[in-house]
Amino acid sequence: VQLVESGGGLVQAGGSLRLSCAASGGTLSINAMGWYRQAPGKQRELVASITSGGGITNYADSVRGRFTISRDNAKNTMYLQMNNLKPEDTAVYYCNARLYVPPLGAFPDSWGQGTQVTVSS
Repeated sequence: VQLVESGGGLVQAGGSLRLSCAASGGTLSINAMGWYRQAPGKQRELVASITSGGGITNYADSVRGRFTISRDNAKNTMYLQMNNLKPEDTAVYYCNARLYVPPLGAFPDSWGQGTQVTVSS
């Protein structure tokens, strides 16, 4: 499975961005998906996750109420709507997909190459 992120950029504090993650190749194996981010000098952290059908979402406390994760399985695309952005949201954002092929089971996660989000104060 290949994942390609887009939509990152430079925005002022209080602004909005919408990230997209397009999946291709073996997309039927994709189970849950998520967005992670990594700021300079910090560990990669989970920002938000969504189940295969989109019915259950989870958010990091730092983004809850400001970010919204969604997915369109017909388009093999996941989104992250980011509102009221803060300078501390500055990071490289990565798309992640959990892969599962019955009856073989789980396969190693697939990752995108990342997209830079920079929020100026």
